[in-house]
Amino acid sequence: MLRRHIWLILFMTVLGAAVGGGGWYLARRFLPLYKAETVIKVLPPVETDPMEIVAAQVQQDIQYGHRVSLANLMKSQNSLQKLLQNDRVRATNWYRQTTKGRGGAVAAVRYLEKNLRAFPHREAEHIVVSMTCGSPSEAALIVNEMTDLFIKDHGDTERQDVTNKLVELTSRQSAVEKEILTSEQALREVRERTGITDLEVPAAGRYFQNTITIRLNDLELQKNELDLAVGQLKTDIENLSRLAQGPITEQIAYAIERDPVMLALAQQIALLEAQLSGRLSKFGEGHRSVRQAQEQIAELQTKRDLRKTEIAEQTRRANLRNAQDNLRVLEGRLAELDRMREAAKAQQKALDDARAEYGRQMKIRDERTETLNQIKTQIEKLRIMVKDPDTPKVQILGRAPEPLEMVISRSMLLWAPGGTMLGLIFGLSLAFLVEMLNDLVRTPSDIRRFLHVPLLGIIPDADEDRAVRDVDLCHVVDEAPYSLIGECYRRCRTNLDLSSEEGFKTLLIASGQPGDGKTSVACNLAEAFAAKYEKVLLIDGHLRQPSLDLAFPRDVSEGEGTELGLTNILTGECAYPETIRPSGLKGLDIIYAGSPTTNPAELLASHRMKELIESAANQYDRIIVDTPPVLLVSDVKMLARLADATLLVFNAAVTKRGAAERTIFELQEVGANVVGCVLFGVEAMKGGYFRQQFKAYRKYLKKQLAASSA
Repeated sequence: MLRRHIWLILFMTVLGAAVGGGGWYLARRFLPLYKAETVIKVLPPVETDPMEIVAAQVQQDIQYGHRVSLANLMKSQNSLQKLLQNDRVRATNWYRQTTKGRGGAVAAVRYLEKNLRAFPHREAEHIVVSMTCGSPSEAALIVNEMTDLFIKDHGDTERQDVTNKLVELTSRQSAVEKEILTSEQALREVRERTGITDLEVPAAGRYFQNTITIRLNDLELQKNELDLAVGQLKTDIENLSRLAQGPITEQIAYAIERDPVMLALAQQIALLEAQLSGRLSKFGEGHRSVRQAQEQIAELQTKRDLRKTEIAEQTRRANLRNAQDNLRVLEGRLAELDRMREAAKAQQKALDDARAEYGRQMKIRDERTETLNQIKTQIEKLRIMVKDPDTPKVQILGRAPEPLEMVISRSMLLWAPGGTMLGLIFGLSLAFLVEMLNDLVRTPSDIRRFLHVPLLGIIPDADEDRAVRDVDLCHVVDEAPYSLIGECYRRCRTNLDLSSEEGFKTLLIASGQPGDGKTSVACNLAEAFAAKYEKVLLIDGHLRQPSLDLAFPRDVSEGEGTELGLTNILTGECAYPETIRPSGLKGLDIIYAGSPTTNPAELLASHRMKELIESAANQYDRIIVDTPPVLLVSDVKMLARLADATLLVFNAAVTKRGAAERTIFELQEVGANVVGCVLFGVEAMKGGYFRQQFKAYRKYLKKQLAASSA
């Protein structure tokens, strides 16, 4: 950007220096200005306690913000209008000259807004008030009147604010006293309504419980004990119910053994067994008396078993009934205890509610009492502040003296360099603006930033290369082989070969708008491939405005058939070998556009075009097709789907970014293989890449260039 607009920047810099020096001279000659200053001290912006000697500590940023606010207040329109109503100010020549025009008082206010300054220091606690005008005495007069007026008005305002606060606090004091009386009455009403005298909550460190609370706690303990007893009885009843159907326990066995009937039966059985033993030994097994004794023993044993079962059943039922009776008794006691506990809870809730209400009223009373004490303290402080000389927070430190020198410096050390810097800045800004408004695709960086397609070649502007001044731009490779432009075409050919590993035969040369240089690129690339000993076929696909017949004029001496071309092949009038014409260069043949047609897009989309490319691909190493503009007609979209690769041409002098982006989008939408682009007609900038390349290339090929010119 600097290289492209260096002369504009230098011109604006010199013009700025001249304007600065001239402005200095004219200002000293026709507009002498004097500046009078005075200083106002600003105290910290907090309400200091008049009962304390220690000064309040305020953050520096807060103090600076307060000084800024006062400075803005001094420069407000209301303050300036009050200053203009001062009789001494109205008597000055400055006031008469400022108000004699059409603006009147409005002009005077605008002048003061611009030249009456109030500058707050960031570090010091001062505000510098200054006035600039043509008379030193009037400048000092206006500054002094302004400071006097501001300090007086600000002091009256501050004292009035303190007085208003005092009145408001006095009214607030009366209201708070009434609220305290209301809270005391509410406390008495709570005590009278509940009949409880010990409603106050015990202080920290003291343990005190009301009798209602103690009774409720005792009932809770009793309920817990009964719940445990009832639970235990229910468990015992379940166990007894289960044991009534099971075997005899040790407890029942003990009761059976102690039963008198069981003891008597046991004695009888023992006596009979003794008799049976004697009879067995005397009479033997089958004797009648032995059998009789055995039957008696069996009968007594049966009675003993029945008695055992009866005693077990009676004992189990008795235990179960006793447990059930005890459970009913405990459940009755538990129900009575629940009733008493609910009554105690109701009394406890009433006590808690009364205490909560009493505590709330006490809290209100205590808060209002504390507020009342604070209000009384503030009232005393405000009464002192009304008479305190530091209440306005601003103090004048001295009167403004008459200035001795003009504002404008006697030297040009400030004006000339300042004008130079402003001119330089304006020149840079203007150059930057020109660059921002220019949306052409001019440099390789524009290709990388905006288009995102590979850049396969950069063709310099023909006016920059002396070697091609008398050469047709469509034949630079053939007629000026040692030129830099010719070398750029050969470099583009090499990049095309290396851009694809598989290579391609059919190459479509396209551009967005007419005049971008695609025909020149197509012709020179065809010559570059032919110079590589490849057999190349160049097809003019621009059926609307053919251009190859201008780059390669037809040889009319060949007779009939020279007018045949691509349209004749696509309409079926002839075969494609009949339309091939020599270009005059070895290895390069041409198919011209042919007869004019009204439907070029339909012809290019026909199957004959596809057959033509497939047939030509069998006989030629490379097929290059020149096409119409992409953004004007749809012909290129038909051809792009048939070609192996598409190369776009952008002209650095005319192609805009939007047009280039739309061109790429249009081709990619139809599935074209856009392998890259060529930037055509790039101008060499001062000190830029092409300028250095031109010099280096001529020096490197000095002998070859001399031989070719000879």
